[in-house]
Amino acid sequence: MDHRFVGIPDLTDVPRVAVVVDVMRAFTVAAWVFSRGAEKIVLASSDAEALALKERRSGWLALKDGAPATGFDTVNSPGLIRALDLAGRTVVQKTTAGTVGALAVASAPLVLCASFVVAGATARFLKTDGSGPVTFVVTGDDGQATEDLACAEYIGQHLARGDAEVGPYLHRARTSRAAADLADGVRRGYQGVHPDDVDLCLEVDTFSFAMVARQEDSLTVLRPVAVPAESAEARCSAPA
Repeated sequence: MDHRFVGIPDLTDVPRVAVVVDVMRAFTVAAWVFSRGAEKIVLASSDAEALALKERRSGWLALKDGAPATGFDTVNSPGLIRALDLAGRTVVQKTTAGTVGALAVASAPLVLCASFVVAGATARFLKTDGSGPVTFVVTGDDGQATEDLACAEYIGQHLARGDAEVGPYLHRARTSRAAADLADGVRRGYQGVHPDDVDLCLEVDTFSFAMVARQEDSLTVLRPVAVPAESAEARCSAPA
């Protein structure tokens, strides 16, 4: 099965199935938001839209990347998100790459958002759905982000073989420019980053849900979908 790996600027059509990958940090953060009990994430196209959505809906929270900012409740950091209680909440998320990529393919029949922490569940969801070739949207660095491409290729190998050795993919991500930039931000004491962010972004299969984006009342809404673990029989029957 021929999958495509493209950057946001290279999207020239609406794919049948899109997996939007942002490892550091949007869709690692999104997974942690759900793990802390959030009901849904609304993806915003701008900081202004995120704040407007929060203002119009009682109880909604807003997060963005970068340093803390007036009106936003938290930032795009898994290390900081994991300490929050988000039970039943709706979170509006705006980032410079991940949410942009998801919104760019929002009209596709099936859109998933992914990172290493949900990689296995994403692959299992796609196998069950049986929707055909996948367009992987590599969101960082105009489609050149090493960590996003590594994660996308890892999910693609899961689809093709039923399993994959994750070590080489993680090594590429750990030695990426994004990982170095995050680590440098920690050393410099930047706001909006946590010392554990790089390690949290490089955890694999931390969560057993996929994250599916759908249109709801003119909004692009991300929700978790539980995905059962693959049986040993199914793994043994995967093509070599």
